[in-house]
Amino acid sequence: MGRPVSGQAGFCSVQTQKEAGSISFIQTELPDYYAPWMNVAANLPHLIEGHQLRREMPLLSTQYLRGHRQLRLARLALGFITMGYVWQGGGRQTILPRALAVPYCTISELLDLPPILVYADCVLANWKKRDPCGYVENLDILFSFPGGDSNKGFFLVSLLVEAAAAAGIKAIPIIVNAILHHGLCSLETALQDVALSICKMREAFKLIHAHSVWERPCNCFLLHVFGTSWKDNFLMPEGLVYEGVWDSPKQFFGGSAAQSSTLQCFDVLLGIQHSAAQGFSAEYLGCMRDYMPAAHRAFIQTLASGPSLRQFVLATGDAGLHAAFNKCVSALADLRSYHIQIATKYITIPAGRCRAEQQQLGGCVHKGTSVLSERGTGGTGFMRFLKAIRDTTRKAQLTEQEATVPTH
Repeated sequence: MGRPVSGQAGFCSVQTQKEAGSISFIQTELPDYYAPWMNVAANLPHLIEGHQLRREMPLLSTQYLRGHRQLRLARLALGFITMGYVWQGGGRQTILPRALAVPYCTISELLDLPPILVYADCVLANWKKRDPCGYVENLDILFSFPGGDSNKGFFLVSLLVEAAAAAGIKAIPIIVNAILHHGLCSLETALQDVALSICKMREAFKLIHAHSVWERPCNCFLLHVFGTSWKDNFLMPEGLVYEGVWDSPKQFFGGSAAQSSTLQCFDVLLGIQHSAAQGFSAEYLGCMRDYMPAAHRAFIQTLASGPSLRQFVLATGDAGLHAAFNKCVSALADLRSYHIQIATKYITIPAGRCRAEQQQLGGCVHKGTSVLSERGTGGTGFMRFLKAIRDTTRKAQLTEQEATVPTH
């Protein structure tokens, strides 16, 4: 499903470079008719910093967009513009102008996604290769928010984390087939592939440290602010009015790693239940599937309706399968622990320091938004949420008692 950044030699391992090199090309241009959208999106940081994003835009028809890739790119551009418009200056605009709202909602409906910037937009669709033959050092982002290269680092590293999961995702159909046909050897091998894949995701995550730009406290906080939702958000308690589409305000969650199809695939595969995780219900994570691409959502639903890997492994009483299963769970828990470390270092701590810098930001972030440091872009109290998810992942390990009592 499913990025490090230019000019840094030795930025990634050879293996990760090979994986990134295999990423297929993505749409980077739209027909000239849509130049007003693309020009604004490409210059978004400067327009936001200069408080110029309030200018009128022409209301363009979506009829000249051809195919899925053009729709995805148009949605990406409008999504970035929308987030910039709403949060520019911390002004919390409550009405999205017709020129943005109408085409954005039309395209979003065609793609079966909500009209807000989601993880699949800013991570999976927001990249390009400057050199078609190059590896990771040639990746770049299409659009960004104020905050300089920290945008590039965050979005590209997130993409590389997703790309590292490719082998694990490909192993899932093999696992299901092995369960159906009682193929213990092929199942154990496939589980080893999943565990290795999750370990590679954690290694790719470490690339975030290569970006010294994150040492500036407000860079990461700016990105955090511009990705914020208008659902369960005290700054926009009623949500956002999409002018010309709905008469009443609508509420949507912002982009979040909880919307990663990859992580939810592994949760479902391993039978990890987060329903009682310190007040965070399965309803929230289930809701996040509505923010995933339709094909990803369908894959997860199909996997969830299939045979239980956990119950099959227990029923075999096979020590090798038990160990392989637990390695997958352990690797996923370690990945989530590392996510907590990253969030602490690059969001929680810097956000505290950011409050002291706000007076020097020229109004780019309103003082009221500092409270957002305690909440994720998806609307949750994100540190509590991340720890709860990590803890329930750990509890999914097969115990010694379970491993010695075969299930019939």
